Amino acid sequence: MHVLIAGCGRVGSGLARDLVTEGFDVTILDESADAFHLLGDDFPGEFVVGRALDWDVLRRAGIEDAAAFVACTDGDNTNIVIAQIAQKKYGIRCVVARVYDPLRAELFAQIGINTVCPTRDVRVSLFDAVRSCQLPLPNQEG
Repeated sequence: MHVLIAGCGRVGSGLARDLVTEGFDVTILDESADAFHLLGDDFPGEFVVGRALDWDVLRRAGIEDAAAFVACTDGDNTNIVIAQIAQKKYGIRCVVARVYDPLRAELFAQIGINTVCPTRDVRVSLFDAVRSCQLPLPNQEG
């Protein structure tokens, strides 16, 4: 099963390695050839250098045969656009986009794109961590 990942930073490269370990056929694309060093020398997948917004680059990376598409570049706008291209133009049912802005992530999810919002998720995790310290609430202090 072919998975195409746009963005080869720490998240994209780690995800690519995890998916390969699970048996997926992975192609990862990034604007910078230097980014691919994060995959390690033994990465068995494909990598493509180019802009994720370039339809020719997406086709060269195998978007037409992808069962899943992950947009995890460093830009919300890019991720939103390429996720929509994957979903609407290429009919990929499993499309996941990283969106830093919680409001955009929510709106994007409403149109059927699976979103991961690190900003929201980290805030919730940090809040839960503080609450786990079992501090008295400010209005309950004696």
